Amino acid sequence: MTLAASLTADGTDMLGAAISAPTWRTLRDEHALQIAERTDAHLARRLRGEKHPVEDFLFTYYPFKAGQLAKWNPGPGVRLELDTEADRTYFDRRWYTTNPAGTIAEVDVESWRSDRGDGAKFIASLLQSTLRREANFGCFGIHEWAMVYKLSEEQRRHQQVPLRLSHEATDAVVEGHRIQCSHHDAFRFFTGPARPLNTLQPTRESTVANEQPGCLHAGMDLYKWAMKIGPIAPSDLVVDCFDLALDIRTLDMEASPYDLRGWGYGVVAIETAEGKAEYMDRQRAFSERAQALRQRLLDSLAAVGVYARESD
Repeated sequence: MTLAASLTADGTDMLGAAISAPTWRTLRDEHALQIAERTDAHLARRLRGEKHPVEDFLFTYYPFKAGQLAKWNPGPGVRLELDTEADRTYFDRRWYTTNPAGTIAEVDVESWRSDRGDGAKFIASLLQSTLRREANFGCFGIHEWAMVYKLSEEQRRHQQVPLRLSHEATDAVVEGHRIQCSHHDAFRFFTGPARPLNTLQPTRESTVANEQPGCLHAGMDLYKWAMKIGPIAPSDLVVDCFDLALDIRTLDMEASPYDLRGWGYGVVAIETAEGKAEYMDRQRAFSERAQALRQRLLDSLAAVGVYARESD
C-alpha cells in the first residue's frame, strides 16, 4: 500500500493530523537508500569513464538523472508536517506549496495541472489505449537486430560488446523473420535497409494508435511516464517502474545480436525455437507487470482529475 492510500481523503493520517516530520523523513531516507542501491554503480562507472551496455540505458536514453530519481514524493493529497528549516528547504521545489506558517507542505495540484495538464492527458491517453489493447508476443526482439542490419563493425552501437553471430548471420536473422515493431522510438533506430522490412511504419503521431502491451519498449517507457508526471506519481510507483525497465532492458539485450556473457548476462537465442519460447515467456510476465503499473499510473492521474482525451 502506498502512503497516500493509507491516509484519509484530506491527506492526513487516521488521527486527522498531517504526516509527522519524523515519519516522512524516514520514508524519504528509505527511498534515498533504494535509489542509491540502483544508481551508485552507474555513477561510479561514469566517474571512471566506463560504459555498461545494459544499465546505462536508463540514464542515457531516458533524460533523468539519479538525483531526480532520489527526490522523494508522497503523491498528491498528502499533507506533510514541517518542523525545521531543512524540512522547508526539501519541499522548496516546483509543484509543492507550503502554508503561510511554513508548517505544512503538499503537492500543488493546481499549479502542476496548469503546467503539465495537456501533456498529462496525452500520457493518460497512451496508457489507457495500451491497457485496453491486445498484446502481441510475436516480435521476438527483432528490433535490436534491425538496428545493426547491414552495418559495418565501425558503424554499430555498443562497439565494446561483440556480436554473437557473424555480420552475415546477423543479417540473415533479420531477413528470416517477419518484423512487426509497433514502437516508434525503437523503429526510428532501425537502419535504413531495415526500415522497409517492418510491417508497420510507426510515427510519433501514431503512438497512441500503435502502442501495445506486449512491447518491451512500451513497458520500459512506463518509467519515463512516471517521471514525467512527478510529483503526481508517488515514489514507490516510480521505483517499481524503474525496476521493470531495468528487468526488461536485460531481456532486450540478452535477446539482441550482442554477446553479453562477458558482462555476466545470459543469451536468449531468438534465432532458435528454444530461444523464442523463452523470450515469449519472459515477455508475457513483463507485460503483466506493465499492465498493473499502467493502471496505477492512470489511478494517480485520475486522482488529480486527469483522464484520457476523448478523441484518443
